[in-house]
Amino acid sequence: MTTKRTVAVLVLVVLAGAVYLGLPYARATALLIRVSKMTGAAGSYAAAFSYPVVKEPPHTVPTRQGDVPAQFYRPSKNARGRTLLLIPGIHSMGINEPRLAALANDLAQGGYLVMTLALPDLMAYSITIQSPDVIEDAVGWMAKQKELAPDGKIGIVGISFAGGLSTSAAGRPSIRDKVAFVLSFGGHGDMPRVMKYLATGEELPAPGAVTHPPHDYGVAVLLYRLAEFGVVPPDQVQGLRDGARTFLLASQLTLVSMDEANATFAKAREMAKALPEPSQTYMNYVNDRAVSKLGPVLVPFLQQLGSDDPGLSPQRATPPTAPVFLLHGDEDTVIPPAESVILGEALRSKGADVRVLLSHIITHAELDRAGDTYEAWKLIAFWADLLSR
Repeated sequence: MTTKRTVAVLVLVVLAGAVYLGLPYARATALLIRVSKMTGAAGSYAAAFSYPVVKEPPHTVPTRQGDVPAQFYRPSKNARGRTLLLIPGIHSMGINEPRLAALANDLAQGGYLVMTLALPDLMAYSITIQSPDVIEDAVGWMAKQKELAPDGKIGIVGISFAGGLSTSAAGRPSIRDKVAFVLSFGGHGDMPRVMKYLATGEELPAPGAVTHPPHDYGVAVLLYRLAEFGVVPPDQVQGLRDGARTFLLASQLTLVSMDEANATFAKAREMAKALPEPSQTYMNYVNDRAVSKLGPVLVPFLQQLGSDDPGLSPQRATPPTAPVFLLHGDEDTVIPPAESVILGEALRSKGADVRVLLSHIITHAELDRAGDTYEAWKLIAFWADLLSR
């Protein structure tokens, strides 16, 4: 059964039991319908729980790393839920990333005031302790605005690596009482462990989680970051990084225009031809998506990333006092699903309130897979719980 047919069945189930289940389930079902881009009867159902959205001009949020671009998605009527801070993962387009903008709009249609904010480091394919600093400052700024947080609290939704970083930041003393909940959508638990997975495919076993070979995007990011740490001679660093960045941009453009993406992939292949060795070989690995060849080259340099800082890993950081929701695609190859399972167990051992869901309907922070009715129901129940906070 496709995702759309599954949700259509669930619409009838939710309508039939609306008195018992309550409004949160109806609104969560409407969200799933919007994200799935359904039309017809299901679309009409979602429209009953949807508001027109105004996408406001970009603004900036003051942080210790400078002013960071952000954008509000505001329901045309009074918001009916908490204000949400929505943060994308490693992507150079930042708040303009198409999937992020679509999710922000879908959430805002449900009556939630949404602010998107991209972490400058992640836009530059880097992860440093400055990223949770920016999240901490952004939450603090939002929580002070009465319009945004009447009770002084907001919800955080972090995607991919921003999910783990958001969970780490949410436990910091300055904002832990200003967070209503945090959702890590396809996020990590331990940064060094994920860096090793991207290069080797190795991950700890976890109940209910299956680990698949890593995606080529992740190892290309690693090469981009590690080039300057001895992977290639100093005079080859810039050329190799330019090539890797071109490949990463091409990967991102597949969501915008396949013609542009293919032209940019072709450019990356041409750039490889002009590189000296060993950069040419490594760039060919990138273009050929040869993770099994490039990964071992990078393993000796992983410690140079600085990823062992406890502040980058929610499994090592002080846990949030707010509820933590960990949502993960069960076949994710960017950050393996075991990360959410292991993190959930670690946070519970420290007394945190945690909910974990591995879903077949999700790939990496995207709802774009087929699943049965039970899978869709679990996802609706998960979102209903979260959106009722």
